[in-house]
Amino acid sequence: MGEPFSDKAKAFLKEPVIVHIATLMKDGSPQVTPVWADTDGEHIVINTSEPRQKTRNMERDGRVGLSIMGMENSQRGMQVRGIVKEITKVGANDHIDSLSLRYTGNPKYQRHQEGVDRVIVRIEPTRIIERL
Repeated sequence: MGEPFSDKAKAFLKEPVIVHIATLMKDGSPQVTPVWADTDGEHIVINTSEPRQKTRNMERDGRVGLSIMGMENSQRGMQVRGIVKEITKVGANDHIDSLSLRYTGNPKYQRHQEGVDRVIVRIEPTRIIERL
């Protein structure tokens, strides 16, 4: 069982926040990518596509690190270390549309690519540092 989120952290992750996720390359070097994020109350939930490097990295090695900061106040933030618990296609297109609404105001994600599958990644936090 991972480290639980505080109520403040859960609320923060429901805001549009700036998130950078670090995954591990085969040689152990970090690969960092900005992503949109959400929470289901227990996990950090991100959405990406299958052919991306970060997806391949997480499928091979589920250890990740996330740096999360507020869009309006960069002093509000979280640092999270975690383990990928699930990568699934189920509900991924609807999820990216909901993130698009939150982050851009547009209810449809504008960068859907024909023939490219979206995936939802659920990350269980193992260490959380909050500055909220």
